[in-house]
Amino acid sequence: MQERGCGQVDNLTFTLTCSTASGDQRAERRYATYTGGTRQFEGYFRIAAMGGTRISLKQTFNESASGPYFMLAAERGGRLYAVHGGTTLSTAGTVGATVRVNTVHQVGTSHRTYINGSLKHTYSSPGGSFYDKFGAYRTDSGSGPATVVWSNVKFWSK
Repeated sequence: MQERGCGQVDNLTFTLTCSTASGDQRAERRYATYTGGTRQFEGYFRIAAMGGTRISLKQTFNESASGPYFMLAAERGGRLYAVHGGTTLSTAGTVGATVRVNTVHQVGTSHRTYINGSLKHTYSSPGGSFYDKFGAYRTDSGSGPATVVWSNVKFWSK
């Protein structure tokens, strides 16, 4: 679990309490590093409150490149997008709506993102070591406050 700046974690509720548009504002959970095979993440999130915008919800982090490899974020109004490239994935992220997210990462081949069961985004994947994080954290161009509630988080590997 990571809490930085004005980020607070209470079980699976992730809150940014401030509207600061700079600095490290995050509330998130990090999972184990993996280096090969196929990894699937599934989770449901509900944005309970969004006073700010451009809040990252889920990351696949590339430890080998020391940076986020894939970031799913929400803008105020409900647009869900891939932070790198800006591709719109859905408009389902409105306050109060429950959204299912699945990512399927085949290390060295591809990373696919599904929103509510539909494939919305595909990246090619380098090899290396990766891990998953989810919660609520300010992107470089974002700001809080925001409260995001996650549920039914699962992982599979093969």
